Amino acid sequence: MEQTLAAILRRTRQHHAIEHATIHLLAARNPHVAIAGISDPWGFTLYGNVDLEDVRGAVSEAMLRLQAGEKGLAIHPNCGTNLTTTLVLATAAALLGTAGRRRLADKVTLTAILLTGALFLAQPLGLRLQAYTTLADIHDRWLSTIEPLARGKRRAYRVAFE
Repeated sequence: MEQTLAAILRRTRQHHAIEHATIHLLAARNPHVAIAGISDPWGFTLYGNVDLEDVRGAVSEAMLRLQAGEKGLAIHPNCGTNLTTTLVLATAAALLGTAGRRRLADKVTLTAILLTGALFLAQPLGLRLQAYTTLADIHDRWLSTIEPLARGKRRAYRVAFE
């Protein structure tokens, strides 16, 4: 079955939304556990020391809540989109601040000012960019499997969709 780029991107965005919603729910139930994920066109991989049944319940609830219109669950403050936004803005600020033939003290001052602005803007901009990297409209996504990938202290789960 040939996949169009648009269909691949749509599914990845949907899985990214489900991943975020799942992490929101798992984090609320396990506040001291670090949980992360990465999405792709077939589903997402979840990393964190949580039980399989907790993951199953959180994925199911996440999907139901997204389908019920809780679009805010698709946005997560610790998303890699936010980190990437911060890195791009900070790099641009550093490059701009150190460019040209100014005195070193002037470059340091300008760079500090630009970096402060970049860091101030990064979080809200990253959250806005998640509107393009996630898609809370998941009505055509069906959970296929949730498989454990690791055992012991380091746990991971592969969440796949049809």
